[in-house]
Amino acid sequence: MTRTAELSRALTGLSERIESASRAAGRDPAEIRLLPVTKFFPASDIALLYELGRREFGESREQEAAGKVADLGQLSEVRWHMIGRLQRNKAKSVARWAYAVHSVDSERLAAALDAGTAAAREAGLRDTPLRVLLQVSLDSDPSRGGVAPHDLPRLADQVAETEHLELAGLMAIPPLGADPEPEFARLAKLHERLRIDHPEATELSAGMSGDLEAAIRHGSTCVRVGTALMGTRPITSG
Repeated sequence: MTRTAELSRALTGLSERIESASRAAGRDPAEIRLLPVTKFFPASDIALLYELGRREFGESREQEAAGKVADLGQLSEVRWHMIGRLQRNKAKSVARWAYAVHSVDSERLAAALDAGTAAAREAGLRDTPLRVLLQVSLDSDPSRGGVAPHDLPRLADQVAETEHLELAGLMAIPPLGADPEPEFARLAKLHERLRIDHPEATELSAGMSGDLEAAIRHGSTCVRVGTALMGTRPITSG
């Protein structure tokens, strides 16, 4: 089977899963975006997914992503999402190519992204604000990133007040080994509370290959799928 055929078959299967989960939850499948997570996979795979109709891709390492953006610069209407943990010293670079960042979890990172986006706009490298999703911690594990729930309102207010960022919504990852159902239910409540003060923050980035159905039941608008679409990683992460 060719790589194109593999990816096409996986996309069909994922579309069916998303549609089934949406219908079961009484939701319109069109409300849920499938975001292919292409980290560790070559630019050639992204080009094939583009031919199959995909226009948005998720990356988690700045240097790897920047290389792919350069390699695939001829593709039009592509939106790159930074979904991994981001260090402040990478913010300026990410602001040059990212449509959205899903992992903002501190006021200092938000400030760095705002400054980086301002510089990118001044240099003519982008003409739109950077969309920001706040990563909320569901397990209080600092190594996995995320702002503590009680600090979420203050961070949301800060992002909303910046000139070059748009507060898009929330992102979260369930604790390792946990039942995702109650975790996504908790996340949905946090999102509901956030939207009282920030109604524009409609996006909820939650759910991956193994738990996307539970995430959709609890309001996810974006499922980030790597393994179920791309298969086993061809490149080590070291």
